[in-house]
Amino acid sequence: MGKYFGTDGVRGVAGEDLSCELAMKLGRGAAAVLTDSAGGRKPRILIGKDTRISGDMLEASLTAGLCSVGADVESLGVIPTPAVAYLVRKYHADAGIVISASHNPMEFNGIKIFAGTGYKLPDEVENQIEAHIDANCKDIPLATGADVGHVSVRGDGIRDYVDYLFDAIHGDLSGLKVCIDCANGASAAVAQQLFPRLGAKCTFVGVSPDGSNINRDVGSTHLDNLEKAVVDGGFDCGVAFDGDADRCLACDEKGQEIDGDKIIALLSMDMKRKNRLDGDTAVVTVMSNLGFMKFMEKQGIRTERTAVGDRYVLENMRENGYAIGGEQSGHVILLHHATTGDGELTAGKLLKMLAESKQKMSELNGVYTKFPQVLINVAATPAQKTAYKEDEVIAGFIENEQQKLMGMGRVLVRVSGTEPKIRVMVEGENTEAIRMCAQRIADIINRRVIKNA
Repeated sequence: MGKYFGTDGVRGVAGEDLSCELAMKLGRGAAAVLTDSAGGRKPRILIGKDTRISGDMLEASLTAGLCSVGADVESLGVIPTPAVAYLVRKYHADAGIVISASHNPMEFNGIKIFAGTGYKLPDEVENQIEAHIDANCKDIPLATGADVGHVSVRGDGIRDYVDYLFDAIHGDLSGLKVCIDCANGASAAVAQQLFPRLGAKCTFVGVSPDGSNINRDVGSTHLDNLEKAVVDGGFDCGVAFDGDADRCLACDEKGQEIDGDKIIALLSMDMKRKNRLDGDTAVVTVMSNLGFMKFMEKQGIRTERTAVGDRYVLENMRENGYAIGGEQSGHVILLHHATTGDGELTAGKLLKMLAESKQKMSELNGVYTKFPQVLINVAATPAQKTAYKEDEVIAGFIENEQQKLMGMGRVLVRVSGTEPKIRVMVEGENTEAIRMCAQRIADIINRRVIKNA
């Protein structure tokens, strides 16, 4: 990770960590780098955003920065992150920028950039942009006269993206009764067109964004209300997206959660049956459940683990030619169709599988039993994250706790790349033992790093 770019773009509290001034510098730095790669001509940049109230403010600053260096900007309005990744290729733009903090609360926002290929910028390009920011962009000549960038609005993005998803899913969902939670975010307009068009009978929740309610008690990070609505309404299943719709979780007709591991397992088996599982391999992260790993092995499907972050999953997939990968949190990448995680594409493929199986979703959900997991998030500033990494006493304590599990579980403690948190995850067969283990680790982090800061 760089100074400004984390594992998923630049993130922070809008107006504070992610200020208008920083957004303008990001725009100038990005335009300068992209102008170089465009051979001196004016680069064309697409901008999409989620429904946060700070989105307009940051888009204005980002647009000003881009245009001041001579880039042309095409505003897509509120639209999912994976839509921008798709449309940058379809419209032959030089880059696509998304203003979103994904699943985070509304006070946060973020800026992530896709290259003209539809993939996130490589580290070396992000480093070039960061160098311009550190130089306060004084090394970048500003445009004047007719060289100043032009701003336009594109109204065809959602239509083109829905058409693409409809063709990619290529399924008949007739007969399915589905409750769909759009997190009061960017997925609402797309989902309300797509899933009825595929034939499903849909009820939508989380489709009334007001700028402040994105992800609040709705979406993939708050499944309780969806699970209750599915049971009470007699739905076949429910699906939930996060604020920018790059992830999807689901629940069966009994209100039982279907996480990213389960979705990857089900789709991998379906792809294997159809001879579409390249390399008979799925790529996941170190957060994937041990129950998932053991199940995939029994199915003759190899798994490769990466560090947490969908960019690392994608790197492995591209390097080795694999077709599916993702995270337990619901990022699922289907590389035959998309260049990034796409919640609505994932949901469509899962629902298609359900319709074709003639089974209940709970039967699909029961393919394997998860090992219990306990996750404790310790709030931490950047300085506290650094102190944690350098504390040898904590490292030794964690190693000792791993040994106490005697091969019946595992400990994973990591610094979040997208949130101000240190995550403590313990997994194993004995729920009480792993709960106590996780709490002991969280306590020592609090004592040595947080309270002493």
